[in-house]
Amino acid sequence: MSLLHRARFIDTVSALGQLRRPGLDDGLPEVAFVGRSNAGKSTAINLLCNQKRLAFASKTPGRTQHLNFFEIADRDQRRGLLVDLPGYGYAEAGHQRQSEWDEFLGRYLAERAELRGLVLMMDARRPLTDLDLALLDFVAPRKLPVLALLTKADKLTRSEQAQVLVRTRAAMPDHTVQLFSALKRVGLEEADAKVLGWFPPEDGRPLRPKEEF
Repeated sequence: MSLLHRARFIDTVSALGQLRRPGLDDGLPEVAFVGRSNAGKSTAINLLCNQKRLAFASKTPGRTQHLNFFEIADRDQRRGLLVDLPGYGYAEAGHQRQSEWDEFLGRYLAERAELRGLVLMMDARRPLTDLDLALLDFVAPRKLPVLALLTKADKLTRSEQAQVLVRTRAAMPDHTVQLFSALKRVGLEEADAKVLGWFPPEDGRPLRPKEEF
């Protein structure tokens, strides 16, 4: 059983000050999931964690603007946190509130010391939109490793899958890019291994050799 299958929800926050709550201020490594609304982020998190409703999407895309934290624990030792960030690409709440959310999320991505890596969800039929590229540019100064999952890959032919994979890898040479399909369970094991590689194991050593970026 994958360690990710033990994920459990622990908190949701909507302001930077709330990150000092117990359970969120222990210095544990965090892996954040980001992507456009409707890119399949919640579905991918649930599949990786082997739980049907661990993460769930709002019925109104772009409406839910919180950070949801899920704890990963091995026996009695807490190993890290998964963080489900709001989907971007919609502005349903008005300019002022959207501006507040943008500042909150921007500061989390730019300043959160515990953040170890990003899982970027992109619809395989429409990868690297302007918003995706803007996100990558924003986090580039931190040199965070990024795992890009090209979701809904089952909706493409094999030839189309190969083409989009080549194009996206060429555009993101410093990061990992792979096809992913929740329906066909494509890319599940590879994504699981990559995410777990960002968490230390029980004895404190990396689960896999540390990658250089």
